[in-house]
Amino acid sequence: MKNIMLPLGVDNFEELRTTGYYYIDKTYFIEELIQERFKVHLITRPRRFGKTLAISMLADFFDIRKDNRQIFEGLAVSENKKLCREWRNQWPVLFVTLKDIEDLSFAEAYAQLVFTISNLCIEHSYLAKSSHVDSTDKVLFLKLKNQTADKAAVKNSLLILTRMMSAHFGKPVILLIDEYDVPLAKANEYGYYAQMLNSIRGMLSTALKNNRNLQFAVVTGCLRIAKESIFTGTNHFVANTIAGKRYKSVFGFTPAEVGKLLSEFGFEAQGAKIKQWYDGYRIDNTELYCPWDVLNYVSELKNDPDAPMGSYWKDTSHNDIIRSFIGQKAFNVTEQFETLLAGGCVKVKLCDTLTYDFSHSSEDNFWNILFLTGYLTQTESDGEDSKATLLQGEVFLKIPNEEIKTIFAETIVQWFQDNMRTTNRMPLMAALWEGKAELASSLLTDLLFGTISYHNYREDFYHAFLAGIFVGLGYAVESDKEHGIGRPDIVVKDSANRRAIILEIKHSQTKSAMEKDCETAVNQIAVQKYARDFLDGYKIMRCYGVSFFQKQCMVKYLEI
Repeated sequence: MKNIMLPLGVDNFEELRTTGYYYIDKTYFIEELIQERFKVHLITRPRRFGKTLAISMLADFFDIRKDNRQIFEGLAVSENKKLCREWRNQWPVLFVTLKDIEDLSFAEAYAQLVFTISNLCIEHSYLAKSSHVDSTDKVLFLKLKNQTADKAAVKNSLLILTRMMSAHFGKPVILLIDEYDVPLAKANEYGYYAQMLNSIRGMLSTALKNNRNLQFAVVTGCLRIAKESIFTGTNHFVANTIAGKRYKSVFGFTPAEVGKLLSEFGFEAQGAKIKQWYDGYRIDNTELYCPWDVLNYVSELKNDPDAPMGSYWKDTSHNDIIRSFIGQKAFNVTEQFETLLAGGCVKVKLCDTLTYDFSHSSEDNFWNILFLTGYLTQTESDGEDSKATLLQGEVFLKIPNEEIKTIFAETIVQWFQDNMRTTNRMPLMAALWEGKAELASSLLTDLLFGTISYHNYREDFYHAFLAGIFVGLGYAVESDKEHGIGRPDIVVKDSANRRAIILEIKHSQTKSAMEKDCETAVNQIAVQKYARDFLDGYKIMRCYGVSFFQKQCMVKYLEI
């Protein structure tokens, strides 16, 4: 296995190329971008698909203040000599990222925006001394730099900077804006969406609409926020989402790229598992893996050849989108979610009038957001009826891989547990304390029908489901803690009243197997002597074997 560094968390192109990190060549993107000849390019992709690294690459290639021939040597773009002569390090570049514009209140988030603009001005401090720059712009520039500018100047900050740079260098500016919609997503999460929208819309609209100082602009994010008219009126504008056909393999890893990476490290044998967990995304006819997942898992394999599959993408992106979706009482999406979790598809009409403002959103908007942010992917058919037809603009969507399915399942469990806090669980608890197994079976089945399930749930889902019922009731709840000569699945202790419940859980493969599985669970409690630790001191000891099949539950009582 080669000792090659993997670029985990490295999104600076120059650092990656000069420090010896492994790099999958995406520089052909530069030529594709130039050939398009659009004034403003909006490129949306899911998080952790390489957007920031690609924008950093563009900045290093175009920036007139640098000489970066060396870091592009040997890469695809360097083969086009004419393009390199005309474009490489020949243009003023303004590169701004909005990924850090977030906080609990609008005032704090706006302060982050002001700070970001100030840092841009510090980077381009030479403009304050330029003899080619208008004196009025210099005054505004210094206020922006010192974080004393008024809101109007902040809204016009990118326009002011591009105008000054164009005047200084005598050339139009290439404007690169990364993660433009992060402030909006965070603002929606914390409740100041309208205020942040006004600020971001003002800043982008003045920079992108009829700005004679622009050579072109590239803007990246997860969604095209068209409903709020951020880009309305922008000349020669093109939006490319994962539903489009441009730049299909620029963001994400293709199967060939993943195969080469695994070969380099000697992990070809892990290819099938990696495909199952991290592949499945599609742009037009191009299959893609999530690069963040692949790199993280290969890094784990370097340390442990038997490393289990991990869910890395969920750690980089909040699951609030799913959580908000299933929590909307106006939508009845239970059946669609169960279809997706069982490996099926939903039919959705694509639209570009999207908004992060979930509270004023539609069901179509939610499905589109799940698609464009990477929770769902496009597929050619519904997998069942080859005659199923799609109307104009409709597509079939499915969960792309095992990792995303896990995220859905975990989010649904958390949603159920949250709902349990407002659900009357006293009848169920009374049945369990009184040894009424048949009544407990009925009440648990009722609760199951109130959640979202799917046929392939593992035993650990039902374990989490059952444990979540007891949370917040004032009991001590233990999972897989040693008692007797084994580890019961769940123990519920009411020490104040010196009573306890032991539950052993089985996931049945068929309905007819439920009773036998219940008996197996009951026998396990007896053989493993789970109740032994509670016989001295506890007045009431209730032991149950529990079996689940889909949305049905059976409970059997063990007399101690």
